[in-house]
Amino acid sequence: MMAQNTVLPQKNYGIHRIYSCTEDEKMVKRHPDKRQGGASIGSEELPFEDSRKEDEMNREKRLAKWQSAWFVLATVLLSIAMVSFPIPASPADNKMEANQLVEKARMAFDSMVADPNLETLVDLLKRARGVFICPALLKGAFIVGVSGGSGVFLARGEKTWYGPAFYTIGGASFGLQIGGQSSEVVLVAMTERGVTALLSTSAKLGGDAGVAVGPIGIGASAATANLSADIISFSRAKGLYGGKSLDGAVVAVRESLNDAYYGKKVNPTGILIRHEVTNPQATRLIQAVEKIAGK
Repeated sequence: MMAQNTVLPQKNYGIHRIYSCTEDEKMVKRHPDKRQGGASIGSEELPFEDSRKEDEMNREKRLAKWQSAWFVLATVLLSIAMVSFPIPASPADNKMEANQLVEKARMAFDSMVADPNLETLVDLLKRARGVFICPALLKGAFIVGVSGGSGVFLARGEKTWYGPAFYTIGGASFGLQIGGQSSEVVLVAMTERGVTALLSTSAKLGGDAGVAVGPIGIGASAATANLSADIISFSRAKGLYGGKSLDGAVVAVRESLNDAYYGKKVNPTGILIRHEVTNPQATRLIQAVEKIAGK
């Protein structure tokens, strides 16, 4: 009896230990933030989980930004391609596009000459022989940058301004670059050589006619005395001013828009020099130019 009484406590003690360990393990499984002795592992595991979730969110945000940037860039490049290589359209569509381009050119011109930072543009227009207005020059880049847009050209006559004639303008640049931008552009032809170059089927700025960037800023008009280029360029994109990227750009005639706008086949010389055709829809644009440049 004594031997049995001695064994039983040991056996009961062993059962008690196993039972206790099993309960601890169950507690850990049910409550992973607690261990035996009251130690907590939540402070060790929770920051890791938060960091992993934050990294995943950051990756998703970066991916969304890249997708958005690619979409914008693709849209800009597609728009440039459509301007530079327009799909043949019906005469009615061409006439509508020409009418819209003339009105957009007028609004862009009014906006730019009213900008106090472009007071030099106003001064040069008073001595100009011609003016080219592009209401939206689109620029997109991914390593190779391309730009393109459509515009109108008006020439000063003896008593009034004539036009418009319709053109495309575009160019390319090389180097590490990515992004897209839309700019309003005005080219001021200061010499007969500048006008003659733009009357041709295709003219390269900086080649067929010398081009320089117009001085920008309030009080910059004094700098115009040192300008001797055939064409002075001004551009504006969301408050940014410039024109350097236009060196090397090509200005080419849009025959389809000229023909549709005037209802007959005509070239820029016939429009601007021989005055063979007119369109009453151009009256507001001509008046806007005459108001600033004089007749």
